[in-house]
Amino acid sequence: MSNPIREFTKGIIKENPTFVLALGLCPTLAVSVSVVNGIGMSVAATFVLLGSNIIIALIKNLIPERIRIPCYIVVIATFVTIIELLMKAYSPALNRALGIYVPLIVVNCIVLGRAEAFASKNSVLNSVFDALGMGAGFGLALVLISAIRELLGSGKILGVMMFRGFEPMFAIGMPSGALLVIGLLLAFFNLFKKDKA
Repeated sequence: MSNPIREFTKGIIKENPTFVLALGLCPTLAVSVSVVNGIGMSVAATFVLLGSNIIIALIKNLIPERIRIPCYIVVIATFVTIIELLMKAYSPALNRALGIYVPLIVVNCIVLGRAEAFASKNSVLNSVFDALGMGAGFGLALVLISAIRELLGSGKILGVMMFRGFEPMFAIGMPSGALLVIGLLLAFFNLFKKDKA
């Protein structure tokens, strides 16, 4: 029997979706231009992970093996639709900023991977903790990348100027800057992981 706390913490450190498993890089590259976008995408992805993991863990024995992936996608798409409608109603500016990347959560490797590899084989309780841990790990990575890019690309964090006289590095706000920041952070985390081993 798995330990729910271990399921939670592995998503943050040992199996971090972004820095260890290198999953979900497309939305990470695209939406990490500001901390607000990073938080918004993190909340949306965690909501979808949590809802889909719960439902899939509940119905796993009812789904025929050969149609399990399409069934998982329908469950995931339901939660994506719910979060997108909520964002349109309560945070239209954030919904516009995240654009197509909210609907694309349906096929996000993190969400589909956790449905297939974990929720379909484990209890509801462990699936909840797995979803929360993976969502937290993805969120921490996304907010860290967003904060670095926003600070270096504009000199601000959450719209507040951080350093007087700071000359922004506009390239960091571009897609190439996202690749650079993510690459350096991946290298750092791999170095840290290697030192621990």
